[in-house]
Formats: sequence, C-alpha cells, structure tokens
Amino acid sequence: MRLLGVGMCAAALLVAVAAAPAQADTGAADLSASGLRRAGWALKDTGPAAAQGVRFRGLAAVGHATAWVAGSKGTVLRTGDGGRSWQDVSPPGAVAEGLELRDIEAFDARRAVALSIGEGAASRILRTEDGGASWTETFRNPDPRAFYDCLTFFDSRHGLAVSDPVDGRFRVLATDDGGRAWRVLPDAGMPQALPGEAGFAASGQCLVASGPRDVWLATGGGASARVLHSADRGLTWRVADSTVPAGDPARGVFALAFRDRTTGLAVGGDYRTGQASPRAAARSADAGRTWTQAATPPPAYRSGAAWYPYGRTVALAVGPAGTDVTLDAGRTWRGLDGGSFDTVACAGDGGCWAAGEKGRVARLERSR
Repeated sequence: MRLLGVGMCAAALLVAVAAAPAQADTGAADLSASGLRRAGWALKDTGPAAAQGVRFRGLAAVGHATAWVAGSKGTVLRTGDGGRSWQDVSPPGAVAEGLELRDIEAFDARRAVALSIGEGAASRILRTEDGGASWTETFRNPDPRAFYDCLTFFDSRHGLAVSDPVDGRFRVLATDDGGRAWRVLPDAGMPQALPGEAGFAASGQCLVASGPRDVWLATGGGASARVLHSADRGLTWRVADSTVPAGDPARGVFALAFRDRTTGLAVGGDYRTGQASPRAAARSADAGRTWTQAATPPPAYRSGAAWYPYGRTVALAVGPAGTDVTLDAGRTWRGLDGGSFDTVACAGDGGCWAAGEKGRVARLERSR
C-alpha cells in the first residue's frame, strides 16, 4: 500500500540494562549500561539528499560504521565511516525514473538488495555486489494488480518480498540465491485477505524474519489490523488479530520487530497528521499467535521498530512525531526524542540507526 504524505532533539537515552561487552568504538555508544544513559540520536549530514528533501524509508544497519539508506527519487546512500561521509550509490535507472525505494536489506558493505514500490512495473528489486557501484535489476513486477511493499531475508541467500493482495490473497516472492532470481510462491497456504486489507510501505518493516524459517507480515486498512506468521519461509501462514486499531485505509500495523522466533513487537496507528493513534503498540510472546496491547503505548503513530542489541527487553520505536523506548519488552513505552524518523534498525554489534524525511539519518551515540 502506498503511504501518502505522512533540528535534532537528542534526548539522553535514560535506560538501565545489563552491562554488555565493550565494543570497538567508532563514535557510537558503547552500549554498556553507563554508555546508554548518556546516549541519543546524532544526526549525520547526508548532503545533497537533505537539500533535495529525499525521504529515507529504507534502512539497513550493517554495524557501527556501515549503513545503507534508500528513499525517494531513486536515492541510495552508503556510509562506511559511521556517517561522517556518504557515498551516493543510487541506481542510475531508479534516479532517472524517480522510483520510490522503500526497503533495502544489506548483507555487508558490498552486497545489498533494494525494493522499489508501486503498481505494476514500478515494483522492482535491484541488487548490488560491489557496494552500489553497479546494480542489476533482478525482478520487475509484470502484474498491474500487484503492489510490492516490503522485503526481508532469513540469511544471505533466502528471502521474501510481499505484495498487497491479488485475487484476494497476499502475493509472496521468494529467492534462494541472495536476490539474483525471484519466483512467486503458491498462495494455497495464504489466508484470504480482508476487504481493503494491505501492507504499508512505510519503513521496510511490514515483512520481517527471525531465524532460518520464521517470517511475519503486518497488515492494515481492513476491519482489523492483523499479523500473519509463516514457519516455513512463506509457504503456509497463520493469521492473528492484533490490538492495534484499524477499520480505515490509514490505520493498522505498520512495522514488526521480532527478537527471536517467539518475542515480537507491533507498532502503527493512523499515519495522517493530527489524527489520534491510541493503542499504537502491541506485543507477542508466542510467535504472533496472540497479541497484547501495550499498557502505556507510544503517544502517536509509529512506523518503525527495532530491538536494542544489548538488553533483551529494550526496543525503540520511531515515527514522524518522535522516538519512544521500552525497557520491558513492549509493555510500556516512554518518549526519547521528538525528531522525525520513519524507520530504525540496529546491527548485531550494537550500531543503531534511524532515517526519515528531509534526508534525516542519525546514529545512536554518546552525548558529548
């Protein structure tokens, strides 16, 4: 589903989690308990992308030093030095056509797969093996009824991409060679979609994987906001209602984050400016079979979520109206930052990044 139009306020991240091993520091927070208490979002200058008003909804956090962002106007940027400088590695064809690159998944500093969204041929998948110096188009949607929203990978070879429903069911693409080739999976194991139900191409997190075979799909726009789960890489799916309000094309679950194959978070709400978003977060402890409303949810619509690498109950949620943190695995949320971001991601080494409108990209760092 196409999401319509939806200074740094680096508040200290006042959390206390179990101490983590010290990390080789490239300017990012060391992610120990004491380091976290002095951390906040530090904006990184994206140069022309900021000047041109590029909106980054695609984000891949490789580590403290390396991250990729993808967004409007066919733009892809990559940093290898913690955001001090950015390489414009935009696919020339995507720039020429002004494609909306809403998701990017990176395996390392050289290999990445990006998804452009839209009806028919606007939905494409591009792959690079040389840090963005060159790109290969590996999928172009031939069906005018399909609209691809998100993609995810289980590992460096196996991945999925999802389209809004076609003939009453969500359509799923699969790859087993790192995104070089894609095939449409049979839909016999996919539940019927609700009238008006779709995914949201808001943050690259409407489709997320954890482990070698488990994947979850977030929906909205229908009578209820649902989460679908597959334990066999997209062949069969089980569906559950979340507690996030729906019943309108602008409402639903916009992003999922699973710490492992059982523990997950869902965030969303109503993306329209000025609209209330009560009950904008939920949590699951049983692989998405059931969802429990957050006792204290974020105060507004949130489009992205990520588990904090060190601290099994700590996670972040972002949206155009600010960032929130949970210290208790999604039971309660509290405000962290008032700046606008659309998506957030944390790497295994503790590098956490956020990205959004007007070329905004930030990394979690110690306050100085």
